[in-house]
Amino acid sequence: MNLHLSLVPVVSLLAGVLILVMPKLLNYIVAFYLIAIGLIGLIGLFGGHFHLHL
Repeated sequence: MNLHLSLVPVVSLLAGVLILVMPKLLNYIVAFYLIAIGLIGLIGLFGGHFHLHL
């Protein structure tokens, strides 16, 4: 049996739980979430290699 776990849903779930438990941290959680999703998107977009095409 293979288990494939994507990182984006795990980060989203963790952010949601932290917001429910500690609402005062909402700004920080949203900021870290957006940064994490952006980095995951960039790494996924370039296939793990950073290339800049101008």
